Amino acid sequence: MSEHKAKQIGVLVMSYGTPESMDDVETYYTHIRRGNAPTPELLAELKGRYEAIVGGVFPLRENTNGQVAGLQDKLEQLAPGKFACYQGLKHAKPYIEDGVEQMAKDGITQAVGIVLAPHFSTMSVGSYMKRADEKGKELGIAMAFVKQYHMHPKLLQALTDRVTDGLGRLAAATDGEENVKVLFSAHSLPVKIRELGDPYEQQLLETSAAVAKAANVKDWQFTWQSAGRTRDPWLGPDILETLPVLAEEGVKAVLVAPVGFVSDHLEVLYDLDIEAQAAAKELDMTLDRIAMLNRDPLYMETLAESVIEALASQGKE
Repeated sequence: MSEHKAKQIGVLVMSYGTPESMDDVETYYTHIRRGNAPTPELLAELKGRYEAIVGGVFPLRENTNGQVAGLQDKLEQLAPGKFACYQGLKHAKPYIEDGVEQMAKDGITQAVGIVLAPHFSTMSVGSYMKRADEKGKELGIAMAFVKQYHMHPKLLQALTDRVTDGLGRLAAATDGEENVKVLFSAHSLPVKIRELGDPYEQQLLETSAAVAKAANVKDWQFTWQSAGRTRDPWLGPDILETLPVLAEEGVKAVLVAPVGFVSDHLEVLYDLDIEAQAAAKELDMTLDRIAMLNRDPLYMETLAESVIEALASQGKE
């Protein structure tokens, strides 16, 4: 046990997780599918997607590692020596429980959990928090959580800057084309979240509206992407359904702003940069997307300030 760390507040930084290499793709998807291995056909398709975006090399994991390191640096600036960051992933090692166990081994008794996703849903962020809280209770760690940070001014500023930059790029690429639409997007979830009164959809619309207003975007709409393959219906329309409708309406250029995501990963690099890009070409539309947040200093400040705020409100509830 580290005496130094025992006096620190743990910060469990949680995310969905990605495979570390092509060899891990099957294990990763088996975990997502609750122990059911993907069929050989599905596995081949999944591996093909990773090969298409990363050529079998995995910078995806590095993005999350970089965000955790960036948050640690920012917390160190704001409160020297007070916080120690740990990583916990939903579907890959180190799992959420592993991160909590490591904190306990280091003697930490108080911690804050935060997910690398700004919008709350019981099916996503809520499930991460539940797992971390259960393990924390088992090991005697008092956990506080950042539920959402979708309207943090610094997050909105970072996204606004990216939309403004993207529109500038589109204008240059299309000789000032005026029929441009900004499409805000996020990972779809099963439609049943609406019956649960889940705030996910509303929070995404709030972020999108705030960014559109700040970037002075008049023509925008929200669309979904990356729906799972289950028998249950998922929130739509999907971006691949939205693009043909926009083409019919005379839209010539689209800027995709995937505000539900914070780093370059499969849902961005494949679903948008390859699939949606190919669909746009077929429709004779120009498609670009905003740069992802990754380790943007404003995003790191958003996370750090949210952690400090959650710690301050712990015990007041």
